[in-house]
Amino acid sequence: MTRRALIAVTHLLGSGHLVRATHLARALGAAGFDTMLVSGGTAPRSVPEGPFTFAQLPPVKVEGVDFRNLLDPEGSPVSQEYRALRREMLSDLTAQHRPDVVITEHFPFGRRQLADEFLDMIGAAMAASPKTLVLSSVRDVLVTPRADRIRETEERIAGHFDAVLVHGDAAFLPLERSWPVAPELAQKLRYTGYLTGAEERAAPLEPGEIVVSAGGSAVGLPLFELAIATAILMGNRRRWRILGGLGIGAAEFADLQRRAPAHVRVERARPDFPALLAGCALSISQAGYNTVLDLVRAGRPAIVVPFDAGNETEQAIRAEAMERAGLARCLRLSGPDSLTPEGLAEAVTEMLEAGPIPPLTIDRAGAEASVAVIAKLLAERG
Repeated sequence: MTRRALIAVTHLLGSGHLVRATHLARALGAAGFDTMLVSGGTAPRSVPEGPFTFAQLPPVKVEGVDFRNLLDPEGSPVSQEYRALRREMLSDLTAQHRPDVVITEHFPFGRRQLADEFLDMIGAAMAASPKTLVLSSVRDVLVTPRADRIRETEERIAGHFDAVLVHGDAAFLPLERSWPVAPELAQKLRYTGYLTGAEERAAPLEPGEIVVSAGGSAVGLPLFELAIATAILMGNRRRWRILGGLGIGAAEFADLQRRAPAHVRVERARPDFPALLAGCALSISQAGYNTVLDLVRAGRPAIVVPFDAGNETEQAIRAEAMERAGLARCLRLSGPDSLTPEGLAEAVTEMLEAGPIPPLTIDRAGAEASVAVIAKLLAERG
C-alpha cells in the first residue's frame, strides 16, 4: 500500500523554508510516498519539480522583519476572509489527500500567527485517519524565544505532535544552542542531518573571483553595498561577483549595477551557486541554512556576515558555530564592531593569504535519514 505524506510550509523572509520543504518532499516522493507539498508563502516563479504534487495557498508575505503583520501579494494587510480562505483550502487539500503523515515546517516553533490553519490541517488529517503521524520539521537553529512562547510550543508539541525532525547535526550545532530543550521535548527530537539538494555544474569563473551572496531576499542589500565599496577601495587586482536574489527590486538591483566598478559583476542569483562557490577564491555571504551546506561542500575560504536585524538571532548563532569549527570568519554589520569597507578589505586580504580551510565533516544525509525516520515511526504506529 502506498503511503501518503503532506508537507505544509509558509516562507515569509527569503526562500530557505520552502527549499528545505522541497528537498524533503522530493526525498519522500523518490522513496515511494504519494507526497503533496503545500506552500503558503510567496508563489515561486517556477513550480518546484519532483516526484510530488505542489499546491499553492493564497500567498502571504511580510515587510522587512515585521512578522506580526501578514500582507497579501499587493502589500495590503490580509483580511479575515483571506485568512479563512487559506485555512479552508489547506483543510480541504488535507482531507482529499488523506495523508498517513502530515509535516508542519517550522510550526509550532514559529509561524504562530498561522497557528489556526496548521492546527485545522492537523484536525482534518486526524478526522480522515486517527492514526495519522504528525511531525514538525525544523532547521538546525531557531529564533531564541520568549518564555511564554516556549510554554506554548511545549504544550502544542505534547498535545498534537508525535516527533520533531531536526534537520541538523547535533555534533556541529545542537538545537539547545538556540532553544531550551526540556526532557519531554528531547524525547521527541529526531536529528536527521542537514537537508541538501542535487549539485549543479557551474559556468567557468574568472580565475580567483570573490563571490558575494545573500540568499533570495532583499535583506542582503547592505552587504552588497559594503562589498562594492570594499572592491573600489581594494582596486582591480581581483574580480568580484555579486549575486542578488529575486527579492531585490529592479530599481535597487539596477542601482547596484550602476555603482559597481568594471571589476565587479552584479547579476541575479543562479541555480548553480554551489558549484560557483567550488571555484571561487573567497566567499562573502550571510549565514543562512543552505549557505552553510554550500560552504561545507565547496571547502573554500569564507567570510560570513550574519543577518541580525530586528530580533533575528538564527544566522548569528550559526555563523559563530561556523567560526568555532574553522569553516569561516564571522564579521558583523551592526554592533560595536560594525563592519566598514576598510575592515572588510583587511579581512579579505587575510583570508586570501591564509589559503585553503581545513576540511570539515558534518552530516549532510538529511534527505535519506528523514525518510528512514518517518518510515520507522509509521511502522511503530502500525
